[in-house]
Amino acid sequence: MRELVGAVWRTSSRSNDQGLCVEVADNLARVHGVVGIRDSKDQAGPVLVVSPPGWTSFVGAIRAGHFTR
Repeated sequence: MRELVGAVWRTSSRSNDQGLCVEVADNLARVHGVVGIRDSKDQAGPVLVVSPPGWTSFVGAIRAGHFTR
């Protein structure tokens, strides 16, 4: 996907050593208007691409406690 060219992937500061992490490339929002999300264990695997407002809403819902384990 050309939208992912130049992606800078990062993991959450809350990630742990259990390998249950995702990586996000939010630097793409300004250039391509997307945010990339991928499994940190499968960096060559599929990438979920969402809109910046969608990503902001998702993060906000997590912080508000709308998702439980």
